[in-house]
Amino acid sequence: MIRIGIDLGGTKIEGIVLGDDGRELFRKRIDTQQEKGCRHILDRIKGLHDELAAQIHGKPHTFGICTPGAISPRTGLMKNSNTVCLNGQPVKADLEKLLGRRINIQNDANCFAMAEALHGAGRGHDLVFGVIMGTGCGGGIVHKGQVIVGRQAIAGEWGHTSIDPDGPKCYCGQRGCVETYISGGGAEARYAEQFGGKKSFQDIVKDFRAGEPKAAEFMKGFFRHFGRAMANLIDVLDPDIVVLGGGVSNFDALYTDGVAAVRSFVFSDSLETPIVRHQLGDSAGVIGAALVGV
Repeated sequence: MIRIGIDLGGTKIEGIVLGDDGRELFRKRIDTQQEKGCRHILDRIKGLHDELAAQIHGKPHTFGICTPGAISPRTGLMKNSNTVCLNGQPVKADLEKLLGRRINIQNDANCFAMAEALHGAGRGHDLVFGVIMGTGCGGGIVHKGQVIVGRQAIAGEWGHTSIDPDGPKCYCGQRGCVETYISGGGAEARYAEQFGGKKSFQDIVKDFRAGEPKAAEFMKGFFRHFGRAMANLIDVLDPDIVVLGGGVSNFDALYTDGVAAVRSFVFSDSLETPIVRHQLGDSAGVIGAALVGV
């Protein structure tokens, strides 16, 4: 079956066509123009979908959408999207009406996990946990080629599990969430609290590599938090493989010092779960969208 996917972001909308064999046939990117509101964005998605479908001459195809946020199973409305004009809107129902067909909308972490499970670093494994460590922390679970969404559409949301109930306040209202410690933004905030002054995560990493004492001290805590958070996840899910994505995942020491910390916390006499870097990069979202389509 030919698959069409669209990755809906705050600034761009990217579409892709995958052939029967999974090869990319066509790709296009347009601006989101979210300042023009929800209906305008939906019209742009429809226009891009129709353009993609024209490339395959209207042949039958599945269609999926990737976006930060999720469709609430309770209300059917969009929640937690960084394209804020979509929140509280019946995005899925309205798009299905516009397109005259069923669609599937999954959050970006689920699409990342699906893409890496089927086309990337998780290939050949039944149970894949995909982690996004970027501005925030998200996660998705894929079992035998299917995304596990969960009853409340929050399966895999490890970024909002707490590893310190007395820790820093998270935007979600809880304290000590994983995201407040090991996302890029969380790490920067914790560094500023500890040493004063703002420093980007990239600069902290650069200082760590150069052996700068403050960065070295800070990273001890960073690895400890990563180890505890990842061990909690592995203790519950025991996945075949964990694939890391997002900007923080490019930090080489995660796969040495970070994995050593996981090993020290996991409830086992050994750590058999591979924790690996992503393979698909920025393409994971749009490929995942195509793969989750209906």
